[in-house]
Amino acid sequence: MIGVRMIAKIAFRRTNEFMLMLSRMEANTQAIAEKAVYEAAGLVADEIRNNLEALPEDKFRMLGAGEQFMGVPRIQKQDLLDSLGIAPIGEEAPGTYGTKIGFDGYGSYATKKYPNGLPNQLLARSIESGSSVRNATPFVEPAVQGKKNEAIRKMQEVIEQECKKV
Repeated sequence: MIGVRMIAKIAFRRTNEFMLMLSRMEANTQAIAEKAVYEAAGLVADEIRNNLEALPEDKFRMLGAGEQFMGVPRIQKQDLLDSLGIAPIGEEAPGTYGTKIGFDGYGSYATKKYPNGLPNQLLARSIESGSSVRNATPFVEPAVQGKKNEAIRKMQEVIEQECKKV
């Protein structure tokens, strides 16, 4: 029986230059990853903002039995627009960088139950998913799904540009 052995051979010329490039890449990995994630998150946050601005407006009023808001009162919409932001980018696991896009703080309209104002996260969730007093009007999930592929391409683009700089 005749055996055949296949061997792959890889040869690098200018090994020192290649090794130098790899060491520079390693030193800049975090900065490159953070820049790529931030650019992609910016695309998604802008789309969430656009969807939020497009939500139907409704008057702020006391609701009767069985009545629901059909939109978002202007003051609450503005509170959400003002509180939308991107969290600091960090390393979630070794080699995995990420961030969160969301709403922070409290609304400007105080109530008996919420003397500091309605939490903006609660308001956003009630608009997105609906509640007993509000019809669901998703604006976050469509933005995330609609910009997902573009955000991935943007991250690849940023990484390639930064690698060329190295």
